[in-house]
Formats: sequence, C-alpha cells, structure tokens
Amino acid sequence: MKKGLMFIVMFFSLLGMSLVHAANGASPVGYWKTIDDVTGQPKSILHIFSQGNVLYGQVVKIFPRPGYDQNELCTACKGAKHNQRIVGMVVMEGLRPSSSNSLEWNGGHILDPLNGKTYNCTITLVDQGHRLNVRGFIGFSMFGRTQTWIRAQ
Repeated sequence: MKKGLMFIVMFFSLLGMSLVHAANGASPVGYWKTIDDVTGQPKSILHIFSQGNVLYGQVVKIFPRPGYDQNELCTACKGAKHNQRIVGMVVMEGLRPSSSNSLEWNGGHILDPLNGKTYNCTITLVDQGHRLNVRGFIGFSMFGRTQTWIRAQ
C-alpha cells in the first residue's frame, strides 16, 4: 500500500514539474530548418542542444544545392574547424538565456561555414516556438541580419 501511494505521489510530482516547465515558455532545443534569406530555400537542418543553460547548434543535414557535396568541408574556416566536414560541425555556441526576455538567448557566436566568418549571435523564439529569429552581427546588433528558421518536426 505504501509503495502504491509513494508511486502516485512521485508520478504527480513529476507531472507537476513538467507542467511548470511548459508554462515557463518554449525552448529552442530541437531541430531547425535554416532558410537562405536570399533564395528562400532550405539550407540545412541544425540541432540546437543545451549543456547546462548554454545552447549550441550542430549541422545535421545540408540540403542539395549546385556544387553540393555530402562530404563538403569548411575550407574557409579558420583554426580547428578548417577543412572539417560541415555536417556534424557545431556552428552555433555559447548562447545564454537573456535576463530581460524569456524567449531570447544571447552572448553567443554563429559560424557561416560557407564563408568561414563568425558573428555574434542572438536568437529569439517567435510564433509560439514554431519559428526562431537568428540574428548574426558584428559589434552592435544593428549591424547585422536576421534569418528566420522553422522548427523541423
């Protein structure tokens, strides 16, 4: 009897914690389809994951395009990422929750593997967590551009 009661209490406690987490807002953790802001075509699928309260993004798929190679390397990248495969590469790192907006993460960096450039990065969940505005910039946020990614199911 006591085991059954203990199980019921634990079950409802865990259920309550998950509901509180859901009520606190959506999370960008998951898979996102990146969209080319010039052509409007899908470019890749990124997996955003967390380590503690820090977010990272790893390329898991690249959509075909002219000159595409499944084993495409980041020839323009510098340092340890030079000549590494783009698929599997962590291109977004160091994003932390904003202190002023529960739907925003900032303070990180994002790498464009096609040109090898790294930008400061801020991400914001929009459309009830179905879209992600990703802003890459140099210096001040006003000197950058924003892409909208779509949550992949």
